[in-house]
Amino acid sequence: MSTTPVEDAVRLKITEALKPSTLEIHNDSALHAHHKAMQGSVSKETHFRIVITSEAFKSKMQPARHRMVYALLKEELERSGGIHALELKTRTAEEEERQVAREKAEQGQPIAEVENNKG
Repeated sequence: MSTTPVEDAVRLKITEALKPSTLEIHNDSALHAHHKAMQGSVSKETHFRIVITSEAFKSKMQPARHRMVYALLKEELERSGGIHALELKTRTAEEEERQVAREKAEQGQPIAEVENNKG
C-alpha cells in the first residue's frame, strides 16, 4: 500500500487527462500541520503545490485551466481528510520556455546564449 495515496491519485489523474510535459507535485502539508483548520486531521496529504505544463492549456486563460484541474481532482478535494489547499501553476510548453529564458536572463546569462541553448 502506498504511503502517498492522494499524491498518487493526483499524479495519475493529471497524467492521464492532461498528458503533461512537466508535472511537479510538492506536498507542503507538513508546513501547515500546525494551522487551526488542520487540528485533528490525521492526513499527511492536505496541502499541495502543483506545476503543470500541458498543451491542453493552449488558448485557455488561467481560471479555465484551474477549473480543468479542480474538475479532475474533485473527489480528492471533497473527501474528508483530502486536499485542503491547492496551489496551481499551469502553463503551455511555450510559456514554460519563455519563463526559463527569463530566469536565465535574470541570472545574468545573455539572452542570445539562452536562445542558443534551447533543446
